[in-house]
Amino acid sequence: MRAVYSIATNLKNQGISIYNIFGDIKMKKKIIHMVTLSGSIVLMDGQLQYLMNKGYDVGVVSSPGEKLEKFDVNNHKAIPMARNINPIKDLVSLSKLILYFQKEKPNLINAGTPKAGLLGILASFITNVPQRIYTLRGLRLETETGLIRKVLWLAEKIACTFATEVICVAPSLLSEARKLNLIKSNKGIVLGNGSSNGIQLSKYPDRQIIEKEITKLSHSLGLEENTFIMGFVGRLTKDKGIEELISSFKSLQEKYSDIKLLILGRIENQAGVSMDLEHELISNSGILYLGFVEKPELYYYLMDVLIFPTYREGFGNVSIQAQAAGTPVIVSDVTGAKDTIINNETGFLVPVKSVKALVESVEKLKSNPELRQILSDNAKEFVRQNFDSKIVWEEINKLYKDLLK
Repeated sequence: MRAVYSIATNLKNQGISIYNIFGDIKMKKKIIHMVTLSGSIVLMDGQLQYLMNKGYDVGVVSSPGEKLEKFDVNNHKAIPMARNINPIKDLVSLSKLILYFQKEKPNLINAGTPKAGLLGILASFITNVPQRIYTLRGLRLETETGLIRKVLWLAEKIACTFATEVICVAPSLLSEARKLNLIKSNKGIVLGNGSSNGIQLSKYPDRQIIEKEITKLSHSLGLEENTFIMGFVGRLTKDKGIEELISSFKSLQEKYSDIKLLILGRIENQAGVSMDLEHELISNSGILYLGFVEKPELYYYLMDVLIFPTYREGFGNVSIQAQAAGTPVIVSDVTGAKDTIINNETGFLVPVKSVKALVESVEKLKSNPELRQILSDNAKEFVRQNFDSKIVWEEINKLYKDLLK
């Protein structure tokens, strides 16, 4: 043993690495990605497997959940994290993260979603993790006021300050974060043209390839052939513009008998969706409310237009998902969402909270099938050129390689 130690020491003194003697033996760089809820792990679908194939030792941390256990990475760690502000629970979560990082000694942390971002960046700073990335996926404070807005601003400021780099998922989000003095000029990047994960284009083949599946789904939902379908995909909350969506549909419904609204997503009462609105979803014969759908890809092909009337957004994945299927979109002209569209070429940007603008844009598309086809063709090409997952994955691999030299 002493002889081995002596040889290794002599080699080191001569500037020779013992690894070079045995060829390309390299220590894998350990990286850990964090989100608050296990359901948010889908935001990294395919990306972490790509990074594993590139030679990283990849771990994931989130609150306990089925999706965490099933996600295919090198290791998982379940640490409960409260989604809303809870000082006692937050301190407990922070303590557990500190202990975990001390044990694992990662080279890099990438924490996204607000609570995981705050706790993950703080814990990694305390434990001297060399590279600490905060992935800013949106700014909830944009639609808040008073004390809540100040608290949310402070939480974001802490995460951005103690991170060594901040990834913003959209160019306008980076601009807004700098405007709010959350990010200094020496920090803040966007991967490609935006998005944290891009679109896996294989999930959105040309329509003719899956025409039979589309027809079967349409028949199962009782949709008539010439019905004009407005679509919505997302959480049913006030901030997503659900009230304006329903109001605009009811206005159109009074004028046209051949129009329906297809809605996919969970109702979240705590976010301000009224009982009257819930009743409308269930009782209105023109509304097809399906709740949460695990794989919504095929449903986009049923829609003549996707309505995305959000008040604020980090990026707006549903917008590029719809366009990948060749569905034009009508999108609020707000942070994050406006980066997912070329106005008048792949869809229409409308003023936020404007029912009138939503109605007029839908009517423009409904009355002009040729325009819908032009927008559809443009939309597919726009997404393919700008938001292919491979573009985002290559960007993040390049970033990690630069940071971990």
